[in-house]
Amino acid sequence: MTEHTSPKRRGRPRGVSDARERIIAAAVDEFGEHGYEAATIRLIAARAGVDSALVHHYFGTKADLFAEAVGIPLRPDIDVPGILAGPRDEIGERLIRYVLQGFEQPEIRRRGVMLLRTAIGSKLTTPLLVGFLSRELLSRVAKSLDVDDAELRASLVASQIAGLLIARYVLRLPALAGASVDELVARVGPTVQRYLFD
Repeated sequence: MTEHTSPKRRGRPRGVSDARERIIAAAVDEFGEHGYEAATIRLIAARAGVDSALVHHYFGTKADLFAEAVGIPLRPDIDVPGILAGPRDEIGERLIRYVLQGFEQPEIRRRGVMLLRTAIGSKLTTPLLVGFLSRELLSRVAKSLDVDDAELRASLVASQIAGLLIARYVLRLPALAGASVDELVARVGPTVQRYLFD
């Protein structure tokens, strides 16, 4: 079979060796202009000049692409459903342990602190991070709760986690920065548990 008549490999058009980089650049622009909710794989693909299938080939879901483009150090869309599926009376502690153990890893901490610092004062990054967390974390937590004020409860959990991360890793308040993960899980976990279920 000649090269002229060879079938094309699915999702990998010839001559697009820089496609992955162009997709990431397009995603950054699209997320920046339209926010997390409004940006779509189709629009990102069109901006990058590739087929949507190629975006899915390289990155999978929109959450995967966003995490790659913005540098999200943890993946609540992947990990939180498993945490919520465990014993109900331990969910608060498991959520806090998951976040803190992630941030104790040097590379995740470096990227996470950078993202937190940027999100606090950036008109561009703040809505992106809020959109991602609202869809991929808060909505999952809220859906697991069978109560009328589920969104408020999930938002209170997020406020507790965000405050803890900022105080420990950005502001580095001495007592918080010096406390062990186990101690913080034991002290903060019950508060998160109360927000969720009491």
